[in-house]
Amino acid sequence: MNKKTKILLIIAFSLILSGCIIFGGVMTMLKWDFKKLSTNKYETNTYHIDKNYSNIVIETSTADIKIIPTNEEISSVICYEQNNEPHSVSVIDDTLVIKIKDTKKWYENIGINFETPKITVYLSEKEYNELKINVSTGDIEISEDFTFNNIDVSTSTGNITNRASTMENIKLKTSTGKIHSENITANTLDLSVTTGKIKLYKVTCNTLKSFGNTGDVELENVVVAERLNIERSTGDITFKDSDAGEIFIETDTGDVKGNLLSEKIFVTETNTGTINVPESTTGGKCEIITDTGDIIITYL
Repeated sequence: MNKKTKILLIIAFSLILSGCIIFGGVMTMLKWDFKKLSTNKYETNTYHIDKNYSNIVIETSTADIKIIPTNEEISSVICYEQNNEPHSVSVIDDTLVIKIKDTKKWYENIGINFETPKITVYLSEKEYNELKINVSTGDIEISEDFTFNNIDVSTSTGNITNRASTMENIKLKTSTGKIHSENITANTLDLSVTTGKIKLYKVTCNTLKSFGNTGDVELENVVVAERLNIERSTGDITFKDSDAGEIFIETDTGDVKGNLLSEKIFVTETNTGTINVPESTTGGKCEIITDTGDIIITYL
């Protein structure tokens, strides 16, 4: 290594060390609160809803969303949002509509952001018709205090937690994230993930279908009156004290294990794995297919 190269390396190291010292000093002054480095400015806006409605529609880009009850006589929406990217809140044709209003200039999309917008919807009633949520990035949580006719929730990146029941259908979809639902009833339960885990606890429905690429599926105290259909590329599927009138499961790589509440007529297939299921001549059909994985089922 020649003298010139050594000098350049010393200068580079000195600049890096100086940068680290300056950064450490600045963060110490900010008490290591990275949110204070954000170039985006946030504000909290509260909207009171004094009109009647039976449907709820929420459409936004990035926000964590919560649907929770209130003891007040009217509903309200609290948005923690960027001041140049607020939401509109209005009642249109019997529908509470919450939508993002993107007022940013193109150059305002360039910056540093360590915070996540939040939308909290406080509902004064217990029963509603339709709930539809569409968000690009954000977690969604729906309280157990409500009953809807239908729920349709979609997020590209984020977790979905639903504890609300429906008279008809529940559709939950996320590309990257987890789906968790418990203590609910529905007619049809449709769960879709690209990469993520699904966990159901104390669920009763007529039909359950779930499609996804990568992720485990856990069913505990789940009772499906008619057909249960689960398809995965990679992931384990586990039953605990659960059952369905008819079961179809297909996974490329993953184990299928657990216990059922009633007898089934089994049709099983695995290329690499162990098959251990009860021998039954009565009950609904239970078809389980996996390329690589064990199939182990017992009765409770």
